[in-house]
Amino acid sequence: MDPTLLIFLGIVGLGIGLVVFGLVRVRQPDVINDRLSQFTERAMTLEELELQQPFYERVVIPTMRSILATLGRFGPKQSAERLKTNLQQAGNPGGITPAMFVGLRVILSVVLLGIFAVVTFPTMALPQAIMYTAIGLILGYMLPVMWLGRQIANRKHNITKALPDALDLLTISVEAGLAFDSALQRVTEKWDDELSREFKRVLADIRLGRSRRDALKDMATRTGVEDVQTFTAAVIQADQLGVSLSKILRIQSDQMRVRRRQRAEEAAQKAPIKMLFPMVFLIFPALFVVILGPAVPRIMSGFGGL
Repeated sequence: MDPTLLIFLGIVGLGIGLVVFGLVRVRQPDVINDRLSQFTERAMTLEELELQQPFYERVVIPTMRSILATLGRFGPKQSAERLKTNLQQAGNPGGITPAMFVGLRVILSVVLLGIFAVVTFPTMALPQAIMYTAIGLILGYMLPVMWLGRQIANRKHNITKALPDALDLLTISVEAGLAFDSALQRVTEKWDDELSREFKRVLADIRLGRSRRDALKDMATRTGVEDVQTFTAAVIQADQLGVSLSKILRIQSDQMRVRRRQRAEEAAQKAPIKMLFPMVFLIFPALFVVILGPAVPRIMSGFGGL
């Protein structure tokens, strides 16, 4: 065989071997990274994090928020600040904004208007159909307000119920030597309710640079509870006048327990009156049927004999 051809074939074989060796060397780090990824957590991209969320949270909820915010622009603009305060006192359920709430009222009014119109116009006379359709429109516009009022009442009740126990722990913590902020932190670690979440927000505002006075005032506005307003006013006054905070908290704690007992006694006094209506309309008729029922046939036969 020609020596030149042998040299050429040797050079080609050497080149192929070098290419294969290089490819193997390039793939080695990938194998190592694959093995390491089994034991370590890889940093996920924003797209991967977003795709991990359910379709409902990624698409449906943002779309509904956008639609409600758009419809809210066509609603009435009066008392926007009061609506914002009411949403705060309700705990911002679902992260709803004032514009979204107005949009919810508009869309619910339109939906109930259409439903009542479809049901009433083919089956009723025109005046009655118009009246019931107007009732559906008004009902759709007022239902969100009624729901919001119920949310506010429930949240205020929960905060009022949790405040005496939270004040007891706060007083004990301050008397034990903790600072006021540390005592609030202890309360937030002990419970997870509406009041503890408000305390967490107060601590977050203080860490962001707001004064304790402003943070407590905002908490009193967000809750709308009279007892919380009394508590925050006492703490602010003690901070301004340099009065011992432990004494103020002890007084507030005692007062809150007295108010809780008074509310329980008031509810107990209302119980007989609340029981009167179901007794008259539900229990007494059943008793009359059981007691007087067997005598009815005899009475009827006696009248028949006459």
